[in-house]
Amino acid sequence: MISFLGSRLRAIAYALEGWWHVLRTQRNTWVHASLSIAVIILGFWLRLSPQDWAIIILTMALVWAAEFFNTALEALTDLIQPEEHELAKVSKDVSAAAVLITAAASVLIGLLILGPPLWEKVRLIIGDQ
Repeated sequence: MISFLGSRLRAIAYALEGWWHVLRTQRNTWVHASLSIAVIILGFWLRLSPQDWAIIILTMALVWAAEFFNTALEALTDLIQPEEHELAKVSKDVSAAAVLITAAASVLIGLLILGPPLWEKVRLIIGDQ
């Protein structure tokens, strides 16, 4: 049991090392982090329902996972093909497109979920003045 727990803790430590690598080396992750924090704060302020939170969390996780897969694929591509090669470029461009697709979808989902209650709060604030 102790060895099992130790191996799980090491696995978590490796995953956290990977997370830190992505945050350290990928500028876009700071955009993702900032927007994630802003959406979480906004969600609390808007008092989102549990169902809305589930969708928001899944959407954010999808974007983060796509960014992490993109970083891993870029590193692996650079390891396998350090020189410029058309297929290496395709690999990197397609994985970047996956991040773009998830990010665009997350913006649309955010607008659908956060937009109406935010608009209502803004109307109430403006109407009170």
